[in-house]
Order: sequence, then C-alpha cells, then structure tokens
Amino acid sequence: MENILEDLKKVLDGELSLNDLNVIKAEYLGKKGKITGLYAKMKDLDNADKKEFGAKINVLKDKATSLIEEKREVIEEKILSERLKNESIDISLPATEVLVGAPSILEKLIEDIEDLLMSMGYDVIDGPEIEKDKYNFEMLNLPKGHPARDAQDTFYVKGDELLLRSQTSPVQIRCMLAGKGEKPIRMICPGKTYRRDDDDATHSHQFMQIEGLLVDKNISLSDLKGTFDVIAKHLFGNDCETRFRPSYYPFTEPSVEMDISCHHCKGKGCNICKNTGWITVSGGGMVHPKVLENCGYDPKKWTGFAFGFGAERLAMIKYGIDDLRVFYTNDLRENRVFDRKEAN
Repeated sequence: MENILEDLKKVLDGELSLNDLNVIKAEYLGKKGKITGLYAKMKDLDNADKKEFGAKINVLKDKATSLIEEKREVIEEKILSERLKNESIDISLPATEVLVGAPSILEKLIEDIEDLLMSMGYDVIDGPEIEKDKYNFEMLNLPKGHPARDAQDTFYVKGDELLLRSQTSPVQIRCMLAGKGEKPIRMICPGKTYRRDDDDATHSHQFMQIEGLLVDKNISLSDLKGTFDVIAKHLFGNDCETRFRPSYYPFTEPSVEMDISCHHCKGKGCNICKNTGWITVSGGGMVHPKVLENCGYDPKKWTGFAFGFGAERLAMIKYGIDDLRVFYTNDLRENRVFDRKEAN
C-alpha cells in the first residue's frame, strides 16, 4: 500500500493534462485499478485480519482520491489562467440594446397633476367604476329623461340602475355626502370612465378623466380661473395663457370651457389649434345649487367649483401625440415615446 501511494505521488508530480489525470485515476481507482484490486486479496486472509486490511485499503483510497482532486484543481486553475492571459474583450464594441419598461405618459401626467394639487391642499380620492345611476346622473342634476343622458351613451350593467361610470363626477357626490354639509372639500379623482363610442385617433370607449372639486365658503369663479391658470402653467410653461368661454353643463352654473394658448404656434394660428390660437382642454364651473342641496350643503352658505380634464387629451397636446390609441397598444415602436427621458 505504501509503494502504491508513493508511485501515485511521483506520477502526479509531473506535467499533466486533465485527460492524463483521468487515465491515472482509472489506473489507480478504477474497477481494475491498483488500489481497487487490493480488495481481491481479502479472500486469502483470516476473518480476524479482513476488517483491519479493509480499513487500511479505505484509508489508502481516500488519500489517493484527495491527491488526484488536488492535482485536478491545480490543472484547472492553470488552464483558466492561460485562457485569461490569451483572451481579451474589446470594450469598444457596441453593446446589445436591452429594452426596458417605463411608466406610460398617462401615468406620468396624472402623477404630475396629483403632486401639484396635493401641494395646494387637495386630496386624491378613488371611487367605484361600476356605479349607481343615482350617483352618476340623478344627484348631478341629470334626472331620468334628461337629454344630456343621451349624449353620454352609457354602458348599463344591470337594468337602468347599475352602469359603468361615464364620468368621475360620482366620486365628487360621494365626497360631498361624506362631508354631510358641514366640511369643506378639496379633492381630485383621476380614473377610468366609459362611454359608447367608436374608437379612432381622437375617441375611445374608455378614457381617463381627472376631475377636481372645491367646496367652501365664499368661493367664486375667479378661484377656478386661478386654479386652472396654475395647472396650465405647470403643464405647458409659464408663457401659457388661459381663458374662459361660456358653456353649459347640468351640474355647474355658470359653466365654462377652459382654453389654453396654443403652445405650438404661440397663439398665431396653426392646424393644431385650427388657426384660432387657442386649444380647449377642460370644462368646469361653479357647482350647481341643486347639486349642493342634493348632497346636504346649503347653497346660501356654501359654494364651490368643479373641473374636469381628459388625461389622454392633455398628454396628446403636451407630448405631440396625434393618435390616442398608442396609449393602449403594445407596439414597442410607438411606445418608445412613453420613455420618461424622451417625454421630458
């Protein structure tokens, strides 16, 4: 056994390849190897000597295995060292482009408006998308049979009492009801709304609204104008001008359309603003006294204003997008515009 171990040490001491090492391992530890062959001699021993002889063979086998594996580590480390020495990486070669996800422009824009209005004391409120007719229409001064209901072209879920909300205004109603006619309210509600419409470059059956409501004492239309002015300048720059035009909504009185000066032509007139120099981006007005009464607020003591934006429309104007369908598609060639860096 001692001779076998010494012979193995001498063999392993030379310059070997991994293939040479495998041959040596088979020669000493294989089925017909020098060490394995020692077990055959046990048949010639007495029972008393077999146990001791077998233990010595096992010790020899463990030592031989350890020596071979140590030599394998040395050989592999040498191979790796030579490979690293001979190979090089050209770091000037262009890297493979890895596409990564990014928040959509709609998400970015909504969060931007939320941050702005929260800094002005507004709360961000959410509400159900499957809504009751009572909150979506009736309490907003739109009783059954009102002609404005036809314009909504609503998705009804169950009879004429349950529907997919056609606006986020029901959240305003729920907030005023929670205030019980006693608490001032400052809130915005960004969320999905649904109306029957044919999808094209400027229309969609599903779209995002951002509605705001303020109810307090001594609120006037000039407060709405000031709020709208702050939002417009925040989104489109300090040189953005704003204006009101008379309009009609059943839930506000008086009602206004809110325009911004065209940021593309700076008010000179172009195809984007239809040569008017102005772009309509929002509607709003003073909360109708009947709506205040419906929610428990005395219109003689409380006043308020409400406004609403279409998030897609704002994003299309701000980032120069001419087809709102790109917000909801998976075409990476179109969605590259959603990258935050490009959007900025």
